Amino acid sequence: MSKRDYYEVLGVERQADQREIKKAYRRLAQKLHPDRNPGDESAAAKFQEVSEAYEVLSDESKRAAYDQFGHAGVDGQSGGFGGGAGGFGGGFGEGGFGDIFGDAFSEFFGGGRGGRRDPNAPRRGADLRYNLEISLEEAVGGTSVDIRIPRMAQCDHCHGDGAEPGSSRKTCPTCNGMGKVRMQQGFFAVEQPCPTCQGRGEIIEKPCTKCHGEGRVRETRTLSVTIPAGVDTGDRIRLTGEGEGGLNGGPAGNLFVEVTLRPHPIFRRDGTHLHCEVPVSFVDATLGTELEIPTLNGRVKLSVPPETQTGKVLRLRGKGVRSVHGGGPGDLLCHLVLETPVNLTEEQKTLLRQFQSSLEGTGDRHSPRKEGWFDSVKKFFEDLRG
Repeated sequence: MSKRDYYEVLGVERQADQREIKKAYRRLAQKLHPDRNPGDESAAAKFQEVSEAYEVLSDESKRAAYDQFGHAGVDGQSGGFGGGAGGFGGGFGEGGFGDIFGDAFSEFFGGGRGGRRDPNAPRRGADLRYNLEISLEEAVGGTSVDIRIPRMAQCDHCHGDGAEPGSSRKTCPTCNGMGKVRMQQGFFAVEQPCPTCQGRGEIIEKPCTKCHGEGRVRETRTLSVTIPAGVDTGDRIRLTGEGEGGLNGGPAGNLFVEVTLRPHPIFRRDGTHLHCEVPVSFVDATLGTELEIPTLNGRVKLSVPPETQTGKVLRLRGKGVRSVHGGGPGDLLCHLVLETPVNLTEEQKTLLRQFQSSLEGTGDRHSPRKEGWFDSVKKFFEDLRG
C-alpha cells in the first residue's frame, strides 16, 4: 500500500519550520499513543505513521532527501517501530515518544533530544544569588558593601578546557562521542551519562594539573556592591559575569544580589511611605500640643490637635523615602498612641477621681465613642432576646 505524504500525515505545510513540525507531532503523538488507546489497532497504525513522518521531517538531511526524491529517498532510513498494532520492535529512536517530553526535560537537565547536543560545546555558567541585609538608612541613602562569594570559576590554567595545555583528547570508545548510553528494557529506553567519559563524549588523556580535568576551580571572590538610594526589600542588583564560571570555555553566569531591610526600631517602610508610632500623654491628647519627632532627615515639629483620640494618623507629606525606580518622596504617617499614666501618687489618683466626678451626668458630651459603644451593646442584647 502506498504511503501518504509525510507533510499531510503531520498536517503541516511543506515550508513549515522545525518548531511547527515538532508542535504538530507532539499533538498527534499524545492523541494517538497506544497507551491512550488500548486495543485500538487503527490508532496504533496512525501513531506509527506519525512517528515515521516526524523522524524524517525532523532530520534536515532526511527531509532534504525526502523533498527531492519522495519516499524513495528515505526508504530504509526511518525505523524504530515494527510488528503490528501495539508492537514495538527497536526502541523509540530519535523520533519516538520521548520527544513529546524532551523539551520540558531539557529545561531542567540541560539537554536536548538524545545525541543531538554536543556534550563538549561551551555552556554558560549558572546564575548565583546573594541575600544582602542592610539598614533602612543605608537603603534610603545608598551605600557600598563588600561581599564574599564562593563560586566555581573557570580555570585560568586550561581556560576551562579541562586538558593540560598542549595535550590532546580522544573520542570515548564507550559512547562514540555521544556522551550518553542507552539502556533498553522492553517498552522503555533510558538514557544515562556515559560512565567512561562522565558525559563528555571525549576522554582527556592528560587532565589539567590545576582543575584536574573539571575546567573549573572553587574560589571565594570579594566584590564591592554599590547599593543605589531608594532600594527596598525584594529589589535585586545584577552583577554581570560574577556567577558560576562556564563549562568548556563558556561564559560565566550572573550574580544577583537580593536586598532585605532589617527591622528598624522606629520606622516601618511601606513602599515610599514610612510609618511610626508616637506615644501621646492623656493631657497632651486632650488639650493639644506640639511634639518634636524624628525623621530620616532630622527632627520636625508635629502638631497634635486638641481632643485627639488614640489611633489617629497624622501625615507629614514628603517626609518618607524616594523609590529607586523614580518619583517623588512618600509621606511619614504618625500613628498616635494614647499613653495611660502609671506609677501615680495618691494625690494624683485623687485629682483624677475628682476629674472623673466632674464629668458625670454630662451624657455623651465628653465621651462620644464610649456612649455610642454602650448603646450598640444594649441594642445587640435586645436583638438577641427578641
